[in-house]
Amino acid sequence: MVSHERSLTQIVFNSEGDLLFSASKDSVVNAWFTSNGERLGTFGGIKGDGGHNGTVWTVAVDSQTRFLITGAADNTMKLWEIATGKCLFTWEFLTAVKRVAWNEDDDTILSITEQRSGQPSIIRIYKINRDEPTSQTTTPITTMTLSGSKATVALWTPLSEYILTGHESGKVAKYDVKSGEEVNYVDDAHSGEITDIQSSPDGTYFITSSKDKTARIFDSETLEEMKVFPTETPLNSACIAPLRPYIILGGGQDAMSVTTTSQRAGKFESRFWHKLFEEEVGRVKGHFGPINTLAVHPQGKAYASGAEDGFVRVHWFDESYFRSRPFGDLEPEVEV
Repeated sequence: MVSHERSLTQIVFNSEGDLLFSASKDSVVNAWFTSNGERLGTFGGIKGDGGHNGTVWTVAVDSQTRFLITGAADNTMKLWEIATGKCLFTWEFLTAVKRVAWNEDDDTILSITEQRSGQPSIIRIYKINRDEPTSQTTTPITTMTLSGSKATVALWTPLSEYILTGHESGKVAKYDVKSGEEVNYVDDAHSGEITDIQSSPDGTYFITSSKDKTARIFDSETLEEMKVFPTETPLNSACIAPLRPYIILGGGQDAMSVTTTSQRAGKFESRFWHKLFEEEVGRVKGHFGPINTLAVHPQGKAYASGAEDGFVRVHWFDESYFRSRPFGDLEPEVEV
């Protein structure tokens, strides 16, 4: 699937899994039909349409596939109407917006702005007016100013009471949405920058990827480390497959050190690991640059990868994936 002129930063499926949204460094967000790879539309990219000027770092779609939120290097966050491609509202900040996310009720969003030029890293929570989408408030309901290491990624917990964050230092933390207080943290969850954080289907645990070449699963309630997946390459993304006991990891050496190495040496494959046995079970090739972002179909039928090469690839799982016996002889016999 041809995608963008520059490298991908984040991709997300909508809740039905029939659309995929991709953000990249070419300042536009694309929407794709997952069934055939055709482009449905573009958000931004035309002068005067209210689009971003600069890298779009992050994209999030609500559960009704009605609204899209994007955050970019031009220090703005934007609300879009998916059906028309119109920019409905723009929030302006002093630094870049690195991550956005909807809560499960689709009425609140979070944004992380970057720590730069004397500005601290700040997590802001905004109520979204769905009835009059062009008139949003610019005043957050909660502001969390981070004093230590900056937050790079974040997601909501189920019931939207807490936010889980991953930080540049490798720290994982949990914040109370109402009070803005940090209620729990693990300072040395990783030994390098956390590059992605994604939830399990039921939200009871989550996975992080890191430049320290590992991915880890943590309990959402206690932040206790449950599993570790060590690799030999920096990781940029990790996701948890529904229905099957697998996780998918992606990464590779950065662009600086890639030009002199072969595709294999660059480690540009998606890696499948058994979630419980902590063993690698397979790899999928295809990209010509490090994988920057991974997303899994909400019903577990496919996964998508976006890379430094500007391509998005959607892989549909075949029947053997669903028929395989990931627990070997431990597999319960199913009566047909």
